[in-house]
Amino acid sequence: MAESRPDLLTVTLNPALDVSSATERVTPGPKLRLDRPLSEPGGGGLNVARAAAKLGGRPCAIAALGGPTGARIAALMAESGVTLRAFDPGGETRTNLAVTETATGQQYRLQMPGPDWTAETGAAIIALIEAEAARIGDDAVIVLSGSQPPGLPDGFPQDLAARLGPRCRLIVDTSGPALQRLVAQPREGAAPHVLRMDQAESEGIAGGPLPDPAASLDVAAALVTRGVADCVVIARGAEGSVLATGDTRLHCQPPVVPVVSKIGAGDSFTAAFALALARNAGWAEALIAGTAAAAAAVMTPGTELCRAGDASNITPRCRLNASG
Repeated sequence: MAESRPDLLTVTLNPALDVSSATERVTPGPKLRLDRPLSEPGGGGLNVARAAAKLGGRPCAIAALGGPTGARIAALMAESGVTLRAFDPGGETRTNLAVTETATGQQYRLQMPGPDWTAETGAAIIALIEAEAARIGDDAVIVLSGSQPPGLPDGFPQDLAARLGPRCRLIVDTSGPALQRLVAQPREGAAPHVLRMDQAESEGIAGGPLPDPAASLDVAAALVTRGVADCVVIARGAEGSVLATGDTRLHCQPPVVPVVSKIGAGDSFTAAFALALARNAGWAEALIAGTAAAAAAVMTPGTELCRAGDASNITPRCRLNASG
């Protein structure tokens, strides 16, 4: 049977095997006896693809997977409903460890750096992204999500946007130096279609607190005016998200829902938002879809992503404000 054409492409440059466990107390010195660990595929693009599959999409995920750890992540992805395109970066995929201290509920998260990349590695993955985007066709929606590996230039998101050109709609959700470069040095012809960031990242860019949605909208609109992206989306936690383009300012707030775990809300938002765009939805409909999926994600335990039924039930209860 022929493989169905994907409706969404995600890219994960620095994935990880996320290992989580727990112990009563985390203290220096003695050996700490941990509970049986849970291993899951990690990295923004992989999580976006997994959430998109749960929401009824047909995502294809490009992920840089190397060595036995990369093979284990690929095995864990096998039942996710995601078409995986593994790319060997020439080194072992990293492992991250999260340990919860049960006596206090605090979590300690240890993040490994991942293998070093070369210029040749970066060029090769861009070629693979172009080839997979061509399988989707014109106006393909591509999500570049997660941190960048060591050695990859900070300007990679702009390099990718320039290579894909207007025939693709690139959504970037990154952090650290790559985000700072994207914001500080816009390049003509190299702006992503959408830039998404969380509240802490946006406040770092603004240089101070953003006390309300209107303040976040001002920052988003200013970034669009400067040519950073065609559209900027900023998350505001329980207040939902704001979106600005050259002629649109929107704020979407979800209803109050029981919060079990906030992990996965951002990736669930991006998955639903990107799927809506891939299905030719407008900005307002995409923002509502993303907001509902993010709210659905906080209702699930641990690292579980959104559930389609919860997102569907929340969607009509989201409140859209077109004035900000």
